[in-house]
Amino acid sequence: MLIFAGLGNPGARYARNRHNIGFMAVETIARTYRASPWRSRFQGEACEATIGSEKVILLKPQTYMNESGRAVGEAARFFKIAPADVIAFHDELDLAPAKLRVKLGGGNAGHNGLRSMTAAIGNDYRRVRMGIGHPGDKALVHAYVLNDFGKAEQPWVEDLCTACADYAALLAAGDDSGFQNKVHLFMDARGHAAVKRLGEKAED
Repeated sequence: MLIFAGLGNPGARYARNRHNIGFMAVETIARTYRASPWRSRFQGEACEATIGSEKVILLKPQTYMNESGRAVGEAARFFKIAPADVIAFHDELDLAPAKLRVKLGGGNAGHNGLRSMTAAIGNDYRRVRMGIGHPGDKALVHAYVLNDFGKAEQPWVEDLCTACADYAALLAAGDDSGFQNKVHLFMDARGHAAVKRLGEKAED
C-alpha cells in the first residue's frame, strides 16, 4: 500500500493557487482511477484507488501547508506505511514551469509542507516536484505561490496533472525514472517544452 499525498491549503480561497498544484494532481489521479469518494480522515480528505497492481491512499491534508506532516504522519502510522512508500506531490520553485522531477529524500528547499512531512515521518519519502518557476526575487515568493495560476498557465497545469495521472502506475510500481521520462515526453508532445522561465534560478 502507498500514500499519494498532494500538498496544498484547504478551501476555495486557495484552490487555484500555485501552492496547490499538489492537490490538483491527486484530484486528477483520483478521477482517472475512479477512486472511492473523498471523506474526512487523518486530518485531511482521503480516498482509495487501485493504481496498477497497488492499493493507494490519496490524501489532501486539511491542516494548511505548514502542518501537512500531521495528516501524512497519521495516515502512515495507521496503515503502517514506510516513508519510501509515501509520495508527496508539491509545487517546486526551483524548477521551470511545466517541468517535473522525482527524487527520494534530499533537502526541503524552504518548502514548509515538506519540512513538516520530514518532521513527521523522516526524510526518506519520495517527492514529485512540479515546477512552477520562481518570481525572481525571494521577497516576492510568498505572494507568488499564494496567487492563482494565470490564464496562460492553465493549459500546462492541466496537462501536467493529466500526465501525472496517466503514468501514475509507473510511480506506484516504484519506477520513478520511467514515470519522470513519460511525463517529460507527454509535456513535450503537448508543446510545453519551451514554457517561459520565471526566474534565473529555475532549472531544466
